Amino acid sequence: MARLLEGKPVAERIKEEIKAEVAALSRKPVLASIIVGQNPGAQSYVKSQKKAAEALGIEYTLHELAEGMAEQELCDFIGTLNADKNVNGIIIQMPLPPHIDYKKASGFILPGKDAEGMHPANIGNMLFGKARIVPCTPAAVMELLKESAIDLNGKDTVIVGHSEIVGKPLALLLLDKFATVSVCHIGTSRAGKLQEHVSRAEVLIVAVGKAGLIKGEWVREGAVVIDVGINRVGDKIVGDVEFETAQARASCITPVPGGVGPLTVTMLMRNLLEAAKLQR
Repeated sequence: MARLLEGKPVAERIKEEIKAEVAALSRKPVLASIIVGQNPGAQSYVKSQKKAAEALGIEYTLHELAEGMAEQELCDFIGTLNADKNVNGIIIQMPLPPHIDYKKASGFILPGKDAEGMHPANIGNMLFGKARIVPCTPAAVMELLKESAIDLNGKDTVIVGHSEIVGKPLALLLLDKFATVSVCHIGTSRAGKLQEHVSRAEVLIVAVGKAGLIKGEWVREGAVVIDVGINRVGDKIVGDVEFETAQARASCITPVPGGVGPLTVTMLMRNLLEAAKLQR
């Protein structure tokens, strides 16, 4: 039976480190959060961010903007936050209204104030192994892998999902640890090769958002399984991996909920702290 890799204990330990560093600063770091329009999911995430920030001594400022605002208006508003020396980090809440391009808007955030770690300059630093601000979910995954105390050097590591916010940046972080990385996506599935790749993974990370995509019997005996997926099925929250069967085969596995999720907001706060230190 696989050991559970729970995110909350790891998050609590990192929070204590962040709290101590924040207390040592001459002033509170400030995180500016931008939400455009009314979205229940975004509002829920904002509440968890605000609660986490306040517990760590971080000032959280929410800017609620009209849903009908033009894309350029949002970019101009980001410019004012960039120019505000009191603001250390900026995050744009998703989803944005259809008429606003997230990539364009987020690209206006100064790299040194990019709390999500998604600016092209910060992704570029990851390529050279020099990133201090890292995308939140990939950073959370790396913390859980560190917690599992496995040496990634040479390990067959399979990522299922090649999104720009998880799969692609995670591949760079894993390569920096000398893991042997394969990234699977819709093309892999259409070619009928998904099971083949999953079955040889010593470390399996799944981030697609499709309940039960990965069958438990595909998981290699003794594998480490990190399930990033969050899916609602009826009244339950489940991951992308069939949990019970996979748990019987793996050595370590993240529960859903309770695995990667509790760490993502903590990584956001760590990014803000790094941004504040860089700005000093």
